[in-house]
Amino acid sequence: MKVSDESSSKVVLRPEPPWLNRNVVGMGLASLLSDASHEMATAVLPGFLALLGLSAATLGFIEGAADSVSSAAKLCSGWLSDRSGRRKALAVEGYFLTGFSMAIFALAHGWLLVFVGRVLGWFGRGIRGPLRDALLAGSVPAESRGKAFGFHRTGDTLGAIIGPIVSVWLIAHCHFRSQDPSAPFRRVFVLTLIPGIASGLAFAKFVTEERGLPTQARFWASVKSLPVSYRRFLLGCGIFGLGDYARTMLILAATQLLSPTYGLRVAAELAAMFYVGHNVFYAGYSYPIGALSDRLGRRGLLAGGYLAGALSSLGIVAAFVWKLNVAVFLLAMFGLAGLSMAAEEALEGAMTADLVQENLHGTAYGVLGTINGIGDLVSSGMVGILWTLLSPITAFFYATLLMALGALVIFYCSPEK
Repeated sequence: MKVSDESSSKVVLRPEPPWLNRNVVGMGLASLLSDASHEMATAVLPGFLALLGLSAATLGFIEGAADSVSSAAKLCSGWLSDRSGRRKALAVEGYFLTGFSMAIFALAHGWLLVFVGRVLGWFGRGIRGPLRDALLAGSVPAESRGKAFGFHRTGDTLGAIIGPIVSVWLIAHCHFRSQDPSAPFRRVFVLTLIPGIASGLAFAKFVTEERGLPTQARFWASVKSLPVSYRRFLLGCGIFGLGDYARTMLILAATQLLSPTYGLRVAAELAAMFYVGHNVFYAGYSYPIGALSDRLGRRGLLAGGYLAGALSSLGIVAAFVWKLNVAVFLLAMFGLAGLSMAAEEALEGAMTADLVQENLHGTAYGVLGTINGIGDLVSSGMVGILWTLLSPITAFFYATLLMALGALVIFYCSPEK
């Protein structure tokens, strides 16, 4: 930034604050630990539910209900943070709640406690999500938002790589005295407490905030004051979200495709490792996509990411049609889904900060989270119901159509800034 000094006729260069600062690193570390915790559980949850004899529709219902609760929490916490001008304390509480919730699965012998644990965990994620994103957007220069969000998602996803690897190793190599086949899964759920609690401690220790300018607007007034350009952007996000099913459905699909050849336990382990591959792609592409968007714009890259998700879902349709249980092919579909998530997570957050004024960032991120959560509720529920009542082919073809339509809306209707 240049500042003129008329008395000396000199130009003083005032450097912009660095984008890779304590807050960005601290939030990345907290998300890494939190994702390691809940992805430890997510990677093996479909196999655990299969042992309990629960259907794909049950999994879709649990995931959809959890996402809907998360959406409501995002909307409320984002607006409340704009009203108070403070975000950190509530975000820390959200991290701790998510960190404790996955261990509840260890007590489950039916769907109810799985439902309770998932809903509590996603309620915590809903509380913290818009607050963290608003803090992240306010911690870096505007021209570096893509890099900051991409870096954060990379850290977030490293945890999502570590978690499933730990889960698979524990199930495959640790010996358990219990003859109960669910005992290895329950041990994994208990151990999620370690990184889960550490995530809340990391956020509390490393992240700082300066109190923002509170807004006095009531809830609906704040929502209605969001720019029209942002609403068009939300339309594309919402349509894509209606097809963007929870990744546990993808793991379940791989488990079902591989079970006839490898047996349920080995198939569950392989599917969990494919999910690790998904997260490797997610982590590997998050920062490059974010950094590239700072130079080239975000709209086209986001539309391309949405299209990658549609292609992944179409590949699963093909796998069920032609009974393709080839590991390399399924891993490629997980990779496309990871690329899609990298674009979605890095660019949706950065575009929100581009399109909305800073004192409404909490509300804007809350509305985005709500739109995505409603989409997750519908998509996971529809995929699960169509899978159970008709076929997985119908379920994933439905998802393909909605994700492709979302890509078109983002590209042709959403503004660049």
